[in-house]
Amino acid sequence: MTPNARGALLALGAFAIYSTHDVVVKSLGGTYSPLQIVFFANLFGFPVVTVMMMRDRSEGNLRPRHPWWTALRVVAATASTTLAFYAFSVLPMAQTYALIFAAPLLITMLAVPILGETVGWRRSLAVIVGLLGVIVVLRPGSTELGVGHAAALTAAVCSAVGAVVMRKIGHEERSAVMLLYPMMANFLLMGCAMPFVYRPMPALDLGGLALMAVLGFVGGLCIIAAYRAGRAVVVAPMQYSQILWAVVYGYAFFGETPDAATAIGAAIIILSGIYVVFREERPHVSRTRPVLANQTRYVSGTYPRVSSIRRLLRR
Repeated sequence: MTPNARGALLALGAFAIYSTHDVVVKSLGGTYSPLQIVFFANLFGFPVVTVMMMRDRSEGNLRPRHPWWTALRVVAATASTTLAFYAFSVLPMAQTYALIFAAPLLITMLAVPILGETVGWRRSLAVIVGLLGVIVVLRPGSTELGVGHAAALTAAVCSAVGAVVMRKIGHEERSAVMLLYPMMANFLLMGCAMPFVYRPMPALDLGGLALMAVLGFVGGLCIIAAYRAGRAVVVAPMQYSQILWAVVYGYAFFGETPDAATAIGAAIIILSGIYVVFREERPHVSRTRPVLANQTRYVSGTYPRVSSIRRLLRR
């Protein structure tokens, strides 16, 4: 088996695991507030992050070198997690994925003012076509748009902001800072909300939260292995396989069947995103390669970013 084929297979396995993670999110979201789910998911994730931080032998402290960019990334990560979890709880899985998959297109747009990236007419056209795909999914005027749709789109925007900021400062900030600050923000903010939204959780539901932490960690390790084995241009598009898992899981567990508009819109968004990925790979086209450099799926969840984990493992 070639390295690229091995990387693609590992990525497919990783995104299957992540989709299973999102099934648990949707199942719990029917009963509990997304704030409560995020709080306990972070609580179960802290031991894993603590162990990873113990590997960081670099000298320094936990004060960020770029406090304002770090603060923006923390806000974006906290918002994207909570909004994505809410969207999964109220929208069909396939529709949620389709809207959140607009993130690569948004990353391409944000890379211009934040990273100084130059985007030519071909990638610009791909972004425009992809955003038209979002309109096809939403079908304004023919269907009632709700808070869930706004949450999914805002989660995509926040995810894109976090990815671009990570690209800007990630090579200068310590991995411990990049790992710890978003999780602490999630934990503290959601902890403040607990008196207002908390509902007692039986052991089975607590087990579901623990399963989410395990799935997120294992999926991250598979993604790391995938990027080590294959080229980013091969591994990155495998993320879109989640739309297939969304159809299977949505039908099997929640009785969901995607309509034609969702299928067509998702196809437009995915094809546009794939074109952006392949375009970035071409020499002399992209200086910063913002989409290819983003190695974490756009539904970031409560687990650490893959790039931060990789930096710690290298040490």
